[in-house]
Amino acid sequence: MIRFNNYLVEQQNTHMEHLEDSILNAGVDGAREAINFLRSLRDMLSGSSKSKVDVTVKWDGAPAIFAGKDPADKKFFVAKKGIFNKNPMIYKTYKDIDNDIAKGDLNTKMKLALKHLPALNITGVVQGDFLYAKKDLRKTTIDGESYITFHPNTIVYAIPEKSKLARQIVGSEIGVVWHTTYRGRSFETMSASFGKEIASKLSKNKNVWSVDALYKDVSGNATMTETETDAINAILSKAGKKFTEINKETFQGISDNEELSARAKVFTNVKVRAGETIDDTDKFVSELMTYLYDFYQAQIDKLKTEKGKARKEEKRKEVMAYFSNTDKSQIVALFDLYNLIAEAKLLVIKQMDKAKTVGTFFKTADGYQVTGEEGFVAIDKIGTKNAVKLVDRMKFSRANFDDAYIKGWN
Repeated sequence: MIRFNNYLVEQQNTHMEHLEDSILNAGVDGAREAINFLRSLRDMLSGSSKSKVDVTVKWDGAPAIFAGKDPADKKFFVAKKGIFNKNPMIYKTYKDIDNDIAKGDLNTKMKLALKHLPALNITGVVQGDFLYAKKDLRKTTIDGESYITFHPNTIVYAIPEKSKLARQIVGSEIGVVWHTTYRGRSFETMSASFGKEIASKLSKNKNVWSVDALYKDVSGNATMTETETDAINAILSKAGKKFTEINKETFQGISDNEELSARAKVFTNVKVRAGETIDDTDKFVSELMTYLYDFYQAQIDKLKTEKGKARKEEKRKEVMAYFSNTDKSQIVALFDLYNLIAEAKLLVIKQMDKAKTVGTFFKTADGYQVTGEEGFVAIDKIGTKNAVKLVDRMKFSRANFDDAYIKGWN
């Protein structure tokens, strides 16, 4: 069985799970932790000093970048996610970069990082996202106002041209947002720490616009009113009641079966990409069963040997057994809880987005559409140190796959 803390808090921060998927990943523990996360976020947004979570902003940067000193020889390096391979792929010279990355945008950005980041005097190893090189900066007019923009991925970031921040960005060579620090005697054994101030502790250098991902409501705009708090409380109350109606076996029947859990998450992503919400959970469970049966049938049809077909048929029986051994009303209740957690999450995201200081837009053929941040990461700072991502999947996750939204690399 994959435990909640093992699944969500990896030693190396190369992947993170959606809050509501905690139910599918870790059963009872995952559901309980998801509700507790939401309660802590509610407390934070209500101005509670006892909040048990830290929050970072998910900037939509690319590529992911690691930088610091190699524990083995103390030489400065930059790297992609290959840093955590069995044979770590790190770059200490331009030649290292050329040997691994073909000439192009990624090659150029890694060289710029290797050139400018040493001036920050990084201690240990840090991870972030590349936001821009100077050549990526644009002067853009949106709704009659002039902005300095950069567009690393799906979101366009826009800063009023006449602002102090815009002058800092235009005067820099690269921009990076930092979100994770690492400690350890080797890359393979390093452990990650989320939600810490990083940029503010680095040396200043005009060539690098370096910013922390740590969420800060410096404006006070994200503090919830009594009405907004009541709205979240109502959903959390329903979630807590629904949680008590679901048998432990119903939760664990999915989370203990890695194959079923993985396929269920794939199916929810199919719905997201199609722009479909899970409004009718009874219908959703029936569609999930059909999807699973058809998925394995397609796998069986591709195989040529009877032995291979029999093995795949056995796998299908193992996965489908959950639905024959579990009362459907229980599975429906589980996805009702899934929906309630997602609903409360969206209210939290909407509230936290009020604190943003940099404009965010989607770019289309017809112009720019206002959007929120890519999302947020919530980190348990007291208990199990778990971390989950809070993303409006119907808006942002879908936009990643929708050709109507122009991506930075285009």
